[in-house]
Amino acid sequence: MTLAHLLGMQYDALGALVTLLEQERQALAVGNIDGELLQQIAADKQTLLEQIERAEKQRRLNQSALGYADGDAGAQEAARDANCLSDWKAVRDASERAARLNELAGAMLTMRLKHNQKMLNLIHSVAEKTLYDTRGRTEAQPGRINASA
Repeated sequence: MTLAHLLGMQYDALGALVTLLEQERQALAVGNIDGELLQQIAADKQTLLEQIERAEKQRRLNQSALGYADGDAGAQEAARDANCLSDWKAVRDASERAARLNELAGAMLTMRLKHNQKMLNLIHSVAEKTLYDTRGRTEAQPGRINASA
């Protein structure tokens, strides 16, 4: 498989990954989270990541077999010699965009988790402050509504 073909495969898969990451960002930005949608996005992302990894492994093997150094310098030299330097740069740009979107999604998830934890802590603190009398009823507390009526 040629370097240009491998880079094309990676670029296409990264484009699809960026699209999924943007969908994930939008799904996380709404008030009500659609868990099923996020699960499907996660499964689709995993499939694409595996596809990208296979193409990347093959590209590295080809690069090494042709005598180019490992790493970015060797990859850039191999792409230049194969007349597909612009493809290599496009793959790098797409991978950087995917990485930024992935970081954003992670930050959004972390923010939601912290918010949810604060809400749970608040609920637990309110529940612990509820006092019961000998009849098993709650007493009216200052600033609280007595709902035992």
